[in-house]
Amino acid sequence: MATSEVALARLADAHEPVRRSPRLDIFLLIGIAIAFGAALIGLRSTGVNIAYFLQPTGAVMVLGGTFGVMLITTPRHALIHSLRRVATLASASETDRAELIDEIVEYAKHARRGGLLALEPILPKVRNPLLGHALELAVDISNHGELRSVLETELHMAERQGEADAKTLEVAGGFAPTLGIVGTVVGLIEVLRGFSNLASVGYGIGTAFVSTIYGLALANLFLLPLAHRIRARVTENFETQELILEGVLSIADSVHPSIIRMRLVSFLRKSETQHDAA
Repeated sequence: MATSEVALARLADAHEPVRRSPRLDIFLLIGIAIAFGAALIGLRSTGVNIAYFLQPTGAVMVLGGTFGVMLITTPRHALIHSLRRVATLASASETDRAELIDEIVEYAKHARRGGLLALEPILPKVRNPLLGHALELAVDISNHGELRSVLETELHMAERQGEADAKTLEVAGGFAPTLGIVGTVVGLIEVLRGFSNLASVGYGIGTAFVSTIYGLALANLFLLPLAHRIRARVTENFETQELILEGVLSIADSVHPSIIRMRLVSFLRKSETQHDAA
């Protein structure tokens, strides 16, 4: 018994949470820089001064109109959650599934020797919040069916929330180009009012169509890409959560640690599998 307690203490120390500053998602930042850089280079290649495309009226109509649409189509709490989700995209996902499998297998070994209650002392120190929560539920809920139901419900709700956050941006991205066209129409009306001054007609038409550029750029360089990014992050997290669910349910069923590892390895990507084998 003393040996088991020492092993648990060592395991807890090995998985002591480490405070780290969030690591920026370099690929996201590079993608934003390339997209906007390419757009600016394309505009510059026309020979027109970039300042020509800085039209406050069009910007107000497109940006303000799009934000207003988001307020109309999305409830307040859902909109706030979506904006918070966008803020988290700047941080890279750091979950190493191979390490997570090793951690789950270690917990399985100790639970197999001392029962699920043997894991209770180290639950506060589990690094992955979802894994810690799932293990805590496994300790508290003895019925396997109820445990699976609770974990699967939480998993699917997390997926639905991610889809709702992506949909908020996707809907706004669908309206932005239309609002740009509205700005263009307003500009053309202003051009027709001064149609007698032919010297200003060409400039006025060009100015009007800048609103369309704003709408298309906002939708295709910002809102829609971020919506797809949210879905990709949710899919990645969903796979990790499924791994945790399968691992914790196997621990609750007292499955042999070696079999648990064999089950969980299927969640690894090819590169991660090669790294795990090494």
